[in-house]
This record gives sequence, structure tokens and C-alpha cells, in this order.
Amino acid sequence: MSMMKTTLELDAGLYRAVKVEAARADRSIRDVVEEALRGWLERREDEEDLASAMEALAEYERDGGVSAEEFLGQAAAETRARYGSGG
Repeated sequence: MSMMKTTLELDAGLYRAVKVEAARADRSIRDVVEEALRGWLERREDEEDLASAMEALAEYERDGGVSAEEFLGQAAAETRARYGSGG
């Protein structure tokens, strides 16, 4: 993986707190910042995935689709009607 050098301007108190916690964890500030940025990107992707899923569900329901619970309930009822309760 290639690396890119950057400069950040941070609040002095935030920088000191990160420096202390990184030292306690025997990690570099670079590692802590990289972990934080990766976590932020993952959360953004998760938020986008959730938004897309919610939009798809709304479209499905708007077009006459049924909930998973309703679908599974109907499938179970059809199975019981066809094969008996199995008990």
C-alpha cells in the first residue's frame, strides 16, 4: 500500500488527548488517525447502504410488496395446508 503524507491542523487539546491515549496504547498518532478515518469511512458506507435499503423497501412496499413476516407467514400457512401441521 502506498502512503501519502499530509498535514492536519487540530485543536491543541484534542491533539494532546490523542497523543496521550496513543502512547497509553503503545501506538503512533498516525495509526490512531488512520484508524479513525477508516472507521469514519466505514460508517458513511453503512449509512449509505442503510439509506439505499430503506429506499428499496419503500419502493417495494409502494409497488404492492409485503413484509418478510407476512411473506413467511403466508408460506408457512400454505405449507401447513399442503402437508399438514407436521406435529
